[in-house]
Amino acid sequence: MIQTINQQKIPSNGNNRLIKLEQVVKVFQSAAGEYRALKGIDIEINRGEFVAIIGRSGSGKSTLINMITGIDRPTSGEVLVGSTAVHNLNENQMARWRGRNLGIVFQFFQLLPNLSVLDNVRLPMDLCRAFPSRERRNRAMKLLELVDMNDHAHKLPSSLSGGQQQRVAIARALANDPPVLIADEPTGNLDSKTADSVFKLFERLTSEGKTIVMVTHDSSLARRVGRTILIADGEVVNEYVVRALPILSPSLMLEVSHKARPVYFAPGETIIRKDSPSQMFYIITSGTAEVTLSRPNGTDVVANRMVPGQYFGEISLFTSRKTVAAVRAIPEAPLEALAVDQSMFRRLLDESPDFRTVIQSVVTTRLEQNRSLIGERV
Repeated sequence: MIQTINQQKIPSNGNNRLIKLEQVVKVFQSAAGEYRALKGIDIEINRGEFVAIIGRSGSGKSTLINMITGIDRPTSGEVLVGSTAVHNLNENQMARWRGRNLGIVFQFFQLLPNLSVLDNVRLPMDLCRAFPSRERRNRAMKLLELVDMNDHAHKLPSSLSGGQQQRVAIARALANDPPVLIADEPTGNLDSKTADSVFKLFERLTSEGKTIVMVTHDSSLARRVGRTILIADGEVVNEYVVRALPILSPSLMLEVSHKARPVYFAPGETIIRKDSPSQMFYIITSGTAEVTLSRPNGTDVVANRMVPGQYFGEISLFTSRKTVAAVRAIPEAPLEALAVDQSMFRRLLDESPDFRTVIQSVVTTRLEQNRSLIGERV
């Protein structure tokens, strides 16, 4: 077991939240005028989460990360890590806080070329005096062992492959036992096999209690984390929209996030009645929806139960037929959802052929399942 620093860092704020950005705006000034890179960002990340931040180039991902690390400051809004208001720290306070509380892994490794692998890992401990000097070499070796690089301890970075350098960079980021790792495109310069091994190392660190926030363009890696935050045009896309409708372009997902109306249903409340025209497409954000069908003998059967990140209401909207099933919140708990109106749903079908294809497939599958459950044509 690697020894930790005998000092409390990032004190608890009384709940499991570790990182909070509240109404964060970042405006850059240029010769062409103002550029709003972040537009009122609200994000919370809990202790022990592995979160991927994704988005197209220029969407605001790196600016967002710079808010958390204190490399840059918001024009307005608040950045809290634990109980520390990062945006209020001066430069000296920021350097000390960052050295103790954040480990940062960069796309281009940024190892010092004239220092050995061992000395690169030991350097953060020397700068922060986080451990007694007699313990630092041994700790650096144990960290290199953790990332399977202990056999290369006395080599210079230039003699290592890209994947090996990134492993050393991860060991260096762990030097002061920070509770948070920030990884900015950590696999961007690695082949897929090496990227996978680095990702598995991050998964292991998360299982051991680290909180990891990773910026990535790699959609295959992003799908493997516990949670994904999509940034589009400087704004956070609603995470339930992302989960329900990943086939949409980021701009369309952002528009759905803006135009969808939050709705609430009491436990057991009917949301859609059978044989009535559906007016809304619903994306569940909290609770469970129960879909029921009526059999010819008059009894009802539960066809499906749906949870946050799933949707319903698409069959009637897509086919322009009356609804074939009833949907309600389960009796045990309320349900919250985002309601997308018919005109927006139709627009999504028109502007995204991939979305139309997915909805067509879902409608076909659900109608076939309904037929098998009630034994007649629906």
